[in-house]
Amino acid sequence: MSATSDFYIARAAQSGREAQETDLVNVRERCLRAQAAWQILANRVLKSEADRRTQAAEKAARDASL
Repeated sequence: MSATSDFYIARAAQSGREAQETDLVNVRERCLRAQAAWQILANRVLKSEADRRTQAAEKAARDASL
């Protein structure tokens, strides 16, 4: 099972909300670190998805020109 960018984006948003809701500095910092990590994962998946779409379009263009 592969995670989708929506999953990672939702987790990043949840971590951000948790950071805003807490009064404890160490918990806030942990949540902000988690948010950053989830966002990095989301960005990677989004880039992979975009790369796959680009490759598919290039392949379709090559196939059409044959």
